[in-house]
Amino acid sequence: MLTADITLSTSFHRGPVDRRLFGTFVEHMGRCVYTGIYEPGHPTADEYGFRGDVADMVRELGVTLVRYPGGNFVSGYRWEDGIGPREARPRTLDLAWRGIEPNEVGTDEFLGWAARGGLTPMMAVNLGTRGIQAAADLVEYCNVREGTRWADLRRSNGTADPYKVPLWCLGNEMDGPWQIGHTSAREYGALAREAGKAMKLVDPGIELVVCGSSNREMPTFGYWEAEVLEQAYDVADYVSLHAYYLNDGERAGYLGSGAALEAFIGDVIATADAVGARLGHKKRISLSCDEWNVWTRDPSVDLTAREPDVAMPLTEHEYTPLDAVVTGDLLVALLNHADRVRVGCQSLLVNVSAPILTQPGGPARKQTIFYPFALAAHMARGQSLHTVVAGPEVATVRHGDVPAVAAAATHDEDAGEVALFVTNRSAEPVRVRLSHEGPGTLKVQDAWMLTATGSGLPLPFTQYAPADDGTTILHLPAESWTALTAQRKD
Repeated sequence: MLTADITLSTSFHRGPVDRRLFGTFVEHMGRCVYTGIYEPGHPTADEYGFRGDVADMVRELGVTLVRYPGGNFVSGYRWEDGIGPREARPRTLDLAWRGIEPNEVGTDEFLGWAARGGLTPMMAVNLGTRGIQAAADLVEYCNVREGTRWADLRRSNGTADPYKVPLWCLGNEMDGPWQIGHTSAREYGALAREAGKAMKLVDPGIELVVCGSSNREMPTFGYWEAEVLEQAYDVADYVSLHAYYLNDGERAGYLGSGAALEAFIGDVIATADAVGARLGHKKRISLSCDEWNVWTRDPSVDLTAREPDVAMPLTEHEYTPLDAVVTGDLLVALLNHADRVRVGCQSLLVNVSAPILTQPGGPARKQTIFYPFALAAHMARGQSLHTVVAGPEVATVRHGDVPAVAAAATHDEDAGEVALFVTNRSAEPVRVRLSHEGPGTLKVQDAWMLTATGSGLPLPFTQYAPADDGTTILHLPAESWTALTAQRKD
């Protein structure tokens, strides 16, 4: 059996875990909105047409924040088409996913749904086909109380109080040639700077996310972040990174995805800090990992091979137990950088590579990737702790050698509770010696396990025991992800 050591101390923490780390993403793509979160006439639909069964699952998932309305969709979107009386709204051609957008759900409907669910909204503005004025107008519509053109229009549309949307994305994936309005880093950075300036003049309290790289393999990665931040550092609060990991058949490489995300995050932090230092800024840019997930197959689709329609299915993956283990490992990477990664959005929420699948007119069900997210969202509280892991490595073609064991931990001081999340990426079981400061042992309160060869449902984890020297011994199954909470027992 392989062996590894994990050392942690509640005296050494990275910083608080921002609850917005457990966010998700709703885009007008495939069936995410129509027959996803929204389906008038469904047996569970509320008075606004939103599915109650999905809303219940969103609460169970532990989601705290939702990004909207895109994604690629936003780069061709006129937000004005989605407000006002529904019967007067146009049906439009969405060029991002080549579908018909009926505009039944728009800004007011989405923000009302988010408010009823207790979710923080994260809105994106169109910097692809539009620009500064449309972005500033949308902030005015959402966040100004009254007495101006767009604020008064919101009020006449039925919402008297401002939504006070706190967080805004300055476009989406503008480094990608697939993006409508794709441009250079310098041009995008200048546009983001001026749009952000106008948006913050409308509401000085908002925070802004500038587009980073769409993935670590983009040929402009690094240069893009540096140039964009050179232009827009003054208005930026966050830089985004998008990270999707595909099961391409190399099992070890897929299981090593968390190590790749760790490296990606570290590179973006280093680049942002280098620009800040060169410009003499004391402000440190935080990271918004506002699209992340696993894919079971290549999601590329020939969008021109079919006639546009409403809510055409796209990338409705059926997830496996292996996908759940990798998802848990990606959460370990995010928690280990909670001092800088303040926002995270698993992409997407419903139907499109999602933890929840629905049948039109029928039931909703949870996918395997639902469970690690829900466990982490409910267990990870307080401060993110420094964890030190020593052990063997696993060889992969895709990422080189990666640690066989990865771990993240949090400490809820008020509850006196430590949460630990551990991945065994190896095809062999691992015996882990968990060391922690102070006398006594950690008394495990709650423990769950997912294995790549299991059912996909969390099972109670019982393979642990306190040792005589005050440590705790964990026996991790091969290719597994474990989540536990514990309190100190003297």
